[in-house]
Amino acid sequence: MYTPLDGMGKVNLMMDLIAQKQRALGSNIANVDTPGYIRQDVDFGQYLNTMNSPLETKLSERLGASAIIDDRYEEPVNSANELLRIQENAILYSMATRRMSNIITEIKTAINVGK
Repeated sequence: MYTPLDGMGKVNLMMDLIAQKQRALGSNIANVDTPGYIRQDVDFGQYLNTMNSPLETKLSERLGASAIIDDRYEEPVNSANELLRIQENAILYSMATRRMSNIITEIKTAINVGK
């Protein structure tokens, strides 16, 4: 049975995606000199546009055991571009952790008000 994610669940899913993207970007940098290596990436757009859908449940299942890597980017690895993408990913992670912190603060406030 499918149940939609709450705010904390969505942020948790986003943080999982960010971690997967970081692994892909790290792999790209590690293989910058590997002949024939095709860069990998995680496409957030295809997952974020489907929040609260059955795909969300499938995505959560896939994140557990296997990576969500999109290797259709048949371009050579450019280390400068990969470092830029890592910085962008770090900003997304910072935003996600702030959102999670805000959610936790809201929950604490609701608990304290209810006492």
